[in-house]
Amino acid sequence: MADAGETKTLEAKCSCGDVHLTFDVPVSLLPLPVYLCHCSLCRYATGSPCTFHTALPEGLLPKFLGDSSEEKLTSWLSHDGRGCTYDFCSRCGCHVGGVSIDRKQWTPTTSIFTDHGPENFKIGQHVFSESAKDGGISSMVTHIRGQQLGSWNPAADDPTAKLVESKAEVGEDGEERLRAQCQCGGVSFTIRRPTQAVLDDPVLSKFVSPRDKTKWMGLYDICNDCRLVTGTHVVGWTFVPLSLCEPRIDTTLKIGTSKTYSTSEGVLRSFCGTCGATVFFTCTERRPNEAQTVVDIATGILRAPEGVMAENWLTWRTRPAYLASGVGYDKGFGEALDEGMKRWAVDKYGEEINDEVG
Repeated sequence: MADAGETKTLEAKCSCGDVHLTFDVPVSLLPLPVYLCHCSLCRYATGSPCTFHTALPEGLLPKFLGDSSEEKLTSWLSHDGRGCTYDFCSRCGCHVGGVSIDRKQWTPTTSIFTDHGPENFKIGQHVFSESAKDGGISSMVTHIRGQQLGSWNPAADDPTAKLVESKAEVGEDGEERLRAQCQCGGVSFTIRRPTQAVLDDPVLSKFVSPRDKTKWMGLYDICNDCRLVTGTHVVGWTFVPLSLCEPRIDTTLKIGTSKTYSTSEGVLRSFCGTCGATVFFTCTERRPNEAQTVVDIATGILRAPEGVMAENWLTWRTRPAYLASGVGYDKGFGEALDEGMKRWAVDKYGEEINDEVG
């Protein structure tokens, strides 16, 4: 049995390293309980399908290491009455967690801790899964390491139970559009469905659904780079020619309040500089020329009326991208997502869809 005062130091770091901190956690609290939050605020403020949070006791505060400091965080205050800020790295956009207004209670994302082993963290519950409308990841990741995950949603008469309702949109040409918008609204644009020109293009057509030529492909990515820039275990991507985003966005990916960050040579990512939502990813291979430039759009900011999977617009690949990386970081979650996606795909499509995208 651990001594009452014994602590264990848990270290966390974002992609760029400007946020590098530790928490000295009482051993008696380990493993820390982790919940996956599917509320619209978490999705629209990170660009991810859900967040991975643990609520620390009041007064258990971070220690910033090296040149890192609390001043390198951007704090965004939602006006939904939750009484906390969403904090993210000002440089790379990595979600760091929720912090009470008085800064005395932290609810960090567990996805940026260097060791997410079962002795430190235990994912045990989905919350606000009804906010996703179609279940999203909560309908896929039902068990981890053989244990069923719990589920919590507010009572129907609770103000937080009110769903964010998105409306179908059409462009000036009368054709459908799908809105992509971060939580604060500083980044907002629409995408079109695949056009005949896209279907005829040998490069762009590779991003269209093989099952339905009116839809784009989508997939879940659990690579380490994406984890450390989103601050979540998993991010969803769909792939759309930049020319089909409206209003026009050029290859700098600058629109509205967005900022950009490069994780490696040839890679460019963007996020909202106000609320922190991941928006775009692109790389040299996706930019053969301006006309054929394709961007990955974070599906967590899509405002599909039907739900977070945006099934009226997307066909989802069954296999998560960079599965080995995700399993290496969190074996329980990575394996659960892989198995859950297989079940989900067979239920939706009657088969697994593992075509390469692009």
